[in-house]
Amino acid sequence: MPDETVDCFNCGRSNPEWAQVCRSCGVALRHGEARVVPAGPFPTDQTSLISIGAVVGTILAAVLIGLFVSSLNPTDPTVGQATPTPSASLEATPEPSLEPEPTDTPAPTPTATPALRGTLAFGTGLDNAGNVTGATDTFTPSANFAYALSIPGGTGGTPMRNEITRIEDEEVVANDELNVDPADEIVGYNLGGAAGFIQDWGTGEFVWRVYVGEELLAQGSFRLADG
Repeated sequence: MPDETVDCFNCGRSNPEWAQVCRSCGVALRHGEARVVPAGPFPTDQTSLISIGAVVGTILAAVLIGLFVSSLNPTDPTVGQATPTPSASLEATPEPSLEPEPTDTPAPTPTATPALRGTLAFGTGLDNAGNVTGATDTFTPSANFAYALSIPGGTGGTPMRNEITRIEDEEVVANDELNVDPADEIVGYNLGGAAGFIQDWGTGEFVWRVYVGEELLAQGSFRLADG
């Protein structure tokens, strides 16, 4: 048994018998009524106009609903806009200087030399008290060599040690001991001509140090020269 169809009275298209609206023009089907051919390009009968109005109303309702929904969720105008990426600068950044900044260098503090108890003097002779005469610190082969130690309160011990060092090379050229009276405050000796010392020690600058035990009592410097 062939499927029954219903012809649309508006456009004439065949639709399934169960269809309520024409699948071609959307007009409501009239089951059991003969197709009415409209006199003009648009249907003018009341039923067709009602059907067309219903379709148009449905479309308008759908548009209004869409506008309402879109107003509830406005689109962020910033979405989709590209954020400009800062471009790297080609200008070279100067490197920090590696030169150290000058600093004030503190001057070294001189170390104070402990005061010695005695003084040592050189000359060409001695007086009756034992002090030097013809005070000098330079001796030639023809000169006489004498020295005197002055120490208030005496040496405080014995023997007294004389140590003589050549400054140029720090060589100890003499190191001898003399027995003295610990109470003597002046100890002087006349050593004779300087020629023997020049022959034995050579010429140059010398330091004479006087000790009693480990205590340095006094020191002085002198020079031996050829002439």
